[in-house]
Amino acid sequence: MSDDILVSVEQVSRFYGPIRAVDGVSFEVRRGEVLGFLGPNGAGKSTTMQMITGNLAPTAGQIKIHGIDILDEPKRAKAEIGFLPELPPLYKELNVDEYLTYCARLNKIPAAKVAAAVDNAKQRCGLTQMHKRLIGNLSKGYQQRVGIAQAIIHSPAVVILDEPTVGLDPIQIREIRALIRELGGTHSVILSTHILPEVQAVCDRVQIINKGQLVLSDTIDGLSRRMEGSSVLVALRKTVELDALGTLPGVSSVDALGDNRYRIHFAKDQNPAEALVEKSVQQGWGLYELTPERMSLEEIFVNITRTDEAATETAA
Repeated sequence: MSDDILVSVEQVSRFYGPIRAVDGVSFEVRRGEVLGFLGPNGAGKSTTMQMITGNLAPTAGQIKIHGIDILDEPKRAKAEIGFLPELPPLYKELNVDEYLTYCARLNKIPAAKVAAAVDNAKQRCGLTQMHKRLIGNLSKGYQQRVGIAQAIIHSPAVVILDEPTVGLDPIQIREIRALIRELGGTHSVILSTHILPEVQAVCDRVQIINKGQLVLSDTIDGLSRRMEGSSVLVALRKTVELDALGTLPGVSSVDALGDNRYRIHFAKDQNPAEALVEKSVQQGWGLYELTPERMSLEEIFVNITRTDEAATETAA
């Protein structure tokens, strides 16, 4: 296995009696990569995360963390993981230094290196000025920072973050996202979130799981290409027959929207915009609006999961 592959999930399945919660999932996460892991409720996302962190044994398949099989050598494998659950495991009666020192000892950092590890985690998470503050008195954003600090205090190869920005205000969200991007430079990061713009903001790749199976795995660049629409909105001064628009090169169909507005659908890589402009000038149609349509990540997510559900219902 390549030293750059820090998480390897191979044909992993998990059964609960006759129910197959996860079905033959395979993927890898490389060093310096932030993976966005998405899925609707009940899709198998939490089960997969629990298996990767070693909290749940797979029924079949293999999971390796930094080349270490998590079933064969669970202690060694788990030592390479830093985990921030949705509800951070904080002791709010402790101050930041006390809590992070406790976490360093839990992670078996040698006593002579505990202070340096705590200082490094505080510096990376912007907590240096908060070291004597009680955790219970910190804002939600700073409590999330403390949660991330405990996840990285032992310099793990892999950092897993579950909904790290839930409940934060917009400024705190920007700060935590910047921190996640920084972590992605030196760790493999798996980010589980329901906030779809967050994936676009911080991730290098995105995976969507539905009904226990991966239904999409793509880079953010590839996702951006998927988001490029195959339709344009057009507004004309004059009423035009649909057939006249339908004969433009690449056009597959035309919808009349009223008030001389039209949605023109076209085949992929055959955008008729240039031909439309030329034809409009020649015919005096009075083109005054030409707007390319783009799909949002939310629309892609809904389309993929609904398509998968529809296929299942059809098969049934």
